[in-house]
Amino acid sequence: MSHPFLEHDGPIPYVHRGGPVGTVENSLAAFTRAYALGFRYFETDVHATADGALVAFHDGTLRRVAGQRSAIAQMTVAEVRAVRLGREPIPLLADLIDAFPDVRFNIDPKHDAAVRPLALLLRQLGALERVCVASFSDRRLSYLRVALGEGVCTAAGPREVARVRAAASTRRPVRLVAHVLQVPRAAAGPVALVDRAFVDTAHAAGLPVHVWTVNDEPSMKQLLDLGVDGLMSDDPVLLRQVLVDRGEWQGAATTGSLGSAAPERSSD
Repeated sequence: MSHPFLEHDGPIPYVHRGGPVGTVENSLAAFTRAYALGFRYFETDVHATADGALVAFHDGTLRRVAGQRSAIAQMTVAEVRAVRLGREPIPLLADLIDAFPDVRFNIDPKHDAAVRPLALLLRQLGALERVCVASFSDRRLSYLRVALGEGVCTAAGPREVARVRAAASTRRPVRLVAHVLQVPRAAAGPVALVDRAFVDTAHAAGLPVHVWTVNDEPSMKQLLDLGVDGLMSDDPVLLRQVLVDRGEWQGAATTGSLGSAAPERSSD
C-alpha cells in the first residue's frame, strides 16, 4: 500500500531529530542546516504542553538538553518557548511544518497526550500527504489511523514489526495495515533485526524498510547493500556523502550557503 510520503527515487535520507551532530537536536538551526544540505525528509518527535500545543522535542523533561527538571507536559507553551537550548528555542511543530513547505516529516508522538493534538494539527494544516506517523505504542498508532484515515502514512508498530520478524524466520508471507517498516538495526544489543530475510519479507509484502539511527559509514553501506529503502541519521553530512559516493543521492542540491536555500525563520 503506497503513499505520497514514500514517493522518492532511491533510498530516502532522513535527518534524525534534525541531524544534531554539530548543532542542537530538534532545533530550527539543525533543520535549516539539513535543508541547505539538500535533505527533504525530517524526523522529529512531539510532546504536548499543558495547554495543548505541540513542540518538536524528544524527551519528556528538559533535564538532558537544558539541565532543568521541568516536564514539557506541565509547562505552558509560553514557558517552553522561553527555554533556550544554547541559543536555540524549542520549536513548535506547526512552525516547522509551515517553515519547510517542501519537506516531508516523520513524526513520533512521545506521549498519549500528544496524539489527539497531532491529529487535529495535521488536519488543520492539510499536511497528511507529507507526513508519516511512527510510534513505539500500538495504541497511539491505532488512534491516529482511525482519526486520520487512509490519508496518513503510518509506520509499523511493535506488534506489526514482530509479525514481520516472525514471518522472516519462517519465510511466510505477511500483510500489515502499516505503509512502512521503520526499525532499529538491531533488536537487542548485537542481535541483528535488519538482515536479508527481514528486508526480503518486507519487500514481498510491499513494505519499504527504513532504519534508524545509523551514524557510521560502514553500517550505512551495509544496510544499503541489503536493499533498505531509507536511513535515518544524526549526521546529515556523512549520510549525504555516502549516498553521493554510491550515486544514490536524490535530495536537493547543496546550496553552499544556508541563507540562500533555507526558508525564513519563524519569529518566537
